[in-house]
Amino acid sequence: MARQVVHYEIIGADPGRLRDYYGSLFGWEYAVGGPVAEPVSEAGNYGFVEGETIPGGVGGGAGYAPHTVFYVGVDDVAEALEKAESLGGKRAMGPVRSPGGDLVVAHFTDPEGNLVGLAGPA
Repeated sequence: MARQVVHYEIIGADPGRLRDYYGSLFGWEYAVGGPVAEPVSEAGNYGFVEGETIPGGVGGGAGYAPHTVFYVGVDDVAEALEKAESLGGKRAMGPVRSPGGDLVVAHFTDPEGNLVGLAGPA
């Protein structure tokens, strides 16, 4: 069974500016302040995109390297991360449990250096 893209993120050093930019460009509105794993964004500085779209968010803060990433839903994040590494990928983050939630996330780079996320149940 093919795995689905379940979330995307746009991260940068000035998340408010990014939210303004993408809000103006695409009409996105945000719910800011929900819990998010610290390696993903500063607490209280992550905006979940609201409306009819694939779930996503715009966040980051001082010290967060600019990047975009999509997350693929998997049953076991640690197992999928190990498989990605065994196929030539490199671990970039995690697995990390989202605070106050039952979500685990991780990042890896593929053999070409593209950043990809994994998301699954805790």
